[in-house]
Amino acid sequence: MASVSYRDATRVYPGSDHAAVSELNLEIADGEFMVLVGPSGSGKSTALRMLAGLEEVTSGSVWIGDQDVTHLPPKDREIAMVFQNYALYPHMTVADNMGFALKMQNVPTEERNARVLEAAKLLGLEDYLDRKPKALSGGQRQRVAMGRAIVREPEVFLMDEPLSNLDAKLRVSTRTQIASLQTRLGITTVYVTHDQIEAMTLGDRVAVLEDGVLQQVDSPIALYDTPHNLFVASFIGSPSMNLLTGPTVEGGVQLGDWVVPVPREVLDRADPVAGVTLGVRPELLTLAEDDRGIAMTVAVVEELGSDSYLYGTPAAGILSSRQESGQLVARIAARRTPQRGDRLRLVVAPSDVHVFDNRSGLRIS
Repeated sequence: MASVSYRDATRVYPGSDHAAVSELNLEIADGEFMVLVGPSGSGKSTALRMLAGLEEVTSGSVWIGDQDVTHLPPKDREIAMVFQNYALYPHMTVADNMGFALKMQNVPTEERNARVLEAAKLLGLEDYLDRKPKALSGGQRQRVAMGRAIVREPEVFLMDEPLSNLDAKLRVSTRTQIASLQTRLGITTVYVTHDQIEAMTLGDRVAVLEDGVLQQVDSPIALYDTPHNLFVASFIGSPSMNLLTGPTVEGGVQLGDWVVPVPREVLDRADPVAGVTLGVRPELLTLAEDDRGIAMTVAVVEELGSDSYLYGTPAAGILSSRQESGQLVARIAARRTPQRGDRLRLVVAPSDVHVFDNRSGLRIS
């Protein structure tokens, strides 16, 4: 096992004037489960392929342990990769698929069979070793791909959206299996996904990328509670954080006819011309008991049993242009669910409000 290090690692594709990954600096500890997450085109898969040796590093370097692997071919990097489409050989049995890489390395048959059987037991595949991939479900094929990586006993696992071909229910159960397996094996793992829920539930730490630039790397709870900037705030969380704008007034920021208290020392850190954006998680909005708060007309109610999501239209002009849904979202206890068309007010404790500078996008609270 080994640590992984990106040092100013940059990848510019031929003919492009924009780096797919720009000066990436990221340290991944030995045995850590690191998730790279971001929207399509953010550079997360390119970063993974740079580590695998499948993409050239234009400048900077990539290290595994104390070895610079920037210019090493993939076969010499002591890595094993699980692809999005599993890449199984359809004419081979499960056992042959799992042991193929060992066969190419001239590992003796007895040792090869022992390692395949050990991995099969770990993944619950003992009863499927003689089957072909076409006789397996999607989840079973995914486990075969995992087994093929495990038998190689690599220093680093690389996983490129391995759950994207599974249905929603199977994704949940399989990601639990992956997390449990990685904990047992203790192998350094770099995992790429566009699904931020997957990222939050799997990673020891999560690295958020946008347009090839690392925005923040931290534990899942730290990303959720203390986002570094507006992009991370809006990307992490489902539903995403509400982003609200309004003029700075005495005592805080005015949202419609309600002033949200914000300390003067926080507002003084913002660009005086650009102003600020306030961020509020949906679960921290509560129904007001009086005429204070953000006025909203309920457009949609999603009842989930234990609680409900309210989607609605607030006072004109207070939603940030970064609020992709175009609606305010509140998560409330289901026993008090308003109805579609109801007018209500929502309040939030001042300590639960994030404040971002509009010019830099950085959190200043």
